[in-house]
Amino acid sequence: MKQVTKAAEGALQRPADIIARYGGEEFVALLPDTDLDGGMAVAEGIRAAVATLGIPHKGSKAASHVTVSLGVACMVPDLDKDPSVLLEAADGQLYGAKSDGRNRAKGVAVPGTKR
Repeated sequence: MKQVTKAAEGALQRPADIIARYGGEEFVALLPDTDLDGGMAVAEGIRAAVATLGIPHKGSKAASHVTVSLGVACMVPDLDKDPSVLLEAADGQLYGAKSDGRNRAKGVAVPGTKR
């Protein structure tokens, strides 16, 4: 897990971007002032960095090595929107990436935002 975290952190592009553990094997990357295209670019960088590690993953049905699936969501901050909307959107995209075959990123701009 430490190698994956380090690879993901290495894919971040700015000092304000951070990765934090969120649950068992899930992480959240906070990328302030980033639109969907930028978030997807970072997600692809994380995916590629982890794939490059080539960590064996015995017993996996998805791949012989460790891969990551990523859900990306962006929104313009709005006092009328609960911040959990952003997390729920990213979580939905994550499960979509897993359903579509894993080792990929899917993203969405939260409806009603300008990004």
